[in-house]
Amino acid sequence: MVSWHPSVYLAQRTSKAAKNILAAPPLILSISFIFLILIGTLILKLPISTTVPVTWSQSLFNATSAVTVTGLVVFDVGTVYTTFGQVVIALLIQLGGLGIMTFAIVTLLALGAKIGFLQNTIAKEAYNSTNTATLVTTAKSVLIFSLCVELIGMIILAVSWSDELGWRTSLFHGFFYTISAFNNAGIGLSPDSLMPYVEDPIINLTITALFIIGGLGFTVWIDLWRKKRWDKLTTYSKMMIIGTISINAIAVLAIYCIEYNNPKTLVPLSETGKWLASWFQAVTPRTAGFNTLAMNELEDATTAIMLMLMFIGGGSLSTASGIKVVTFMVLILATYGYLRRYDFVYVYHRGISKDTISKALALAMISVGTIWASIFFLLLSENASMIDIIFEAVSAFGTVGLSRGLTSNLTVTGQFIIIFLMFMGRLGPLTLAYFLASPKSKRIRYPETKLTIG
Repeated sequence: MVSWHPSVYLAQRTSKAAKNILAAPPLILSISFIFLILIGTLILKLPISTTVPVTWSQSLFNATSAVTVTGLVVFDVGTVYTTFGQVVIALLIQLGGLGIMTFAIVTLLALGAKIGFLQNTIAKEAYNSTNTATLVTTAKSVLIFSLCVELIGMIILAVSWSDELGWRTSLFHGFFYTISAFNNAGIGLSPDSLMPYVEDPIINLTITALFIIGGLGFTVWIDLWRKKRWDKLTTYSKMMIIGTISINAIAVLAIYCIEYNNPKTLVPLSETGKWLASWFQAVTPRTAGFNTLAMNELEDATTAIMLMLMFIGGGSLSTASGIKVVTFMVLILATYGYLRRYDFVYVYHRGISKDTISKALALAMISVGTIWASIFFLLLSENASMIDIIFEAVSAFGTVGLSRGLTSNLTVTGQFIIIFLMFMGRLGPLTLAYFLASPKSKRIRYPETKLTIG
């Protein structure tokens, strides 16, 4: 006869609760975003939000685009939405970009509440962080840093536009474009984005500075603020900085050379304008979404470069999406290490764990699979060229917001496919993968086998 003891029962209950908590964060995070999207959809459908009637699918699409900071919209935000509707979109972008958990944690602290184990676990999912002890400090730092950067950006843009638009309109434009740029949303108040300012250095440099700062990742900026020396920075920060500089530099030079003789893009511009346009188009695919050149007028080679940039995205714990720069670098280093027959993969005198490499590979494969499946279904539902569909799908998954003109012509089916891609891209494929199949440790280990690869 087996004796029962309270400690055994308690251990079983604790184990079960722990498993439920481990599965809960991705679910709760997903529900939080869905809830915010639904609230945004309802508000944007109200007559006070629009100048003309809009459908439920259009409201859902634009709300999802705002919350996931993508930037794809089915119609012009500046004319269809009222000032109230535009403010709602800006708030949805801010909540989605900085993350619901940031506002939740700061609000709880302001009310004197304590952050429990479950809230910490959920926040770790939202921030892609492993250090629970620093989450509250990180949340505060993220909010303060973000608001300060946005305030500076709003002032610069408002002053720059004051002569053209007047102070009242320029202040609102500065407010809207700063939030949209810093959060890497790319939603503008004009159907031609920022194309009229292709040669304006202040607009170009301010907007790009905002979405580069937002897309670099808050952990990098916090690390820079605390350490202030290159040799003291974490390995992640070093990889993120070097990766961002390298990718941007290569992209600028490539786009400048490819588009230099294109009469529809760089030819009409001055030499300074050519470099500004090349710079803007090189950094905006890192999930920013604004453009100063027409996307459908670019050379196919430039489009291919932008597809890769959109797929890579920005940094972890940032307003950007994509598979992330460090993920891309880990895959390159792992491939190089295998070709060189290294036993371990090293970077900055630090070894990269096999778990990290496996996670990077899983993320890339899930991303590629999701994009491919979506392209397939879009080809069935949409009457458009393959390059336009591929560009739209990658842009939606990377929450970039750039389009070759397909967004406004999407069918209802196409809109829901893009909505799925935007949601998937924002929450992160691995987060959704963990939610669908939470990791389970196997007690049985089988003998290894050799498989022929390639």
